[in-house]
Amino acid sequence: MTTLGAVFRPQAPPERLRGVVRAAEESGLDQLWVWEDCFFESGIATAAAALAWTERLKVGVGLLPVPLRNVALTTMEAATLYRLFPDRALLALGHGVQDWMGQVGARVDSPVTLLREYVTAMRALLAGKRVTTDGRYVKLRDVALDWPPATVPPLIAGATGPRSLKLCGEVADGTLLTAATTVDMLRQARQLIDQGRAAAGRTDDHQVIVYLAAATGEGAAERVAADNEGVAGTAEDIAAAVRQLAEAGADTVVLQPTSDEPDPEGFVRFVGQEVRPLI
Repeated sequence: MTTLGAVFRPQAPPERLRGVVRAAEESGLDQLWVWEDCFFESGIATAAAALAWTERLKVGVGLLPVPLRNVALTTMEAATLYRLFPDRALLALGHGVQDWMGQVGARVDSPVTLLREYVTAMRALLAGKRVTTDGRYVKLRDVALDWPPATVPPLIAGATGPRSLKLCGEVADGTLLTAATTVDMLRQARQLIDQGRAAAGRTDDHQVIVYLAAATGEGAAERVAADNEGVAGTAEDIAAAVRQLAEAGADTVVLQPTSDEPDPEGFVRFVGQEVRPLI
């Protein structure tokens, strides 16, 4: 069965989050994802609030831009969420938007190298290991968490380019793909991910999560067209698009509202109550 989620986009003010979270929980939605986009809202703070306001909903951050964040700080925050809300927090790591990284003086010459070093160090820290490493970007000296999670959670990485997709298969436990991913692109991405997994000798499970831009109701087609991607229409129309992605290799499809979605609470209710039963 395909897991279905929705996005709370940071174009909505933070004070709208609680209503959206409650609607997601009450509608039976599997997952709610939040973003750490510059310069809207913090992914960790938003996720922590969403988790605290719910009992069963899984909350994902897609994604945390690693050039912006020291790996020790991200791992401390992640471990806190994993211990407070076992099996409900999902964190994805990625390169971040390079122009934004440049704006804050965090852009690096080799994002692939940084992500490799970052995921490797973060996994070791979450496993309770004491880490010393002197990489090109990640440098730790005798660092260990005092409160690591009881079990090492899966680490997800987001990517688009071929080298990064292969890296996801090699070092991550799941891959997050953007809403620009077509069915054919998804199939190609799975092949690249599998190449990375084979190179690393990995045979464990690897979850592929795909965003799908969607809109329903009055003006839906116009709003999706303005975003240059996605599907507009009824629950049946959107469920059909979800099934296409699932057949192409998506384990989880996360419906992404348009940036000008007029009713974020209604959107997640629509996804949970009307689309989800059709998947």
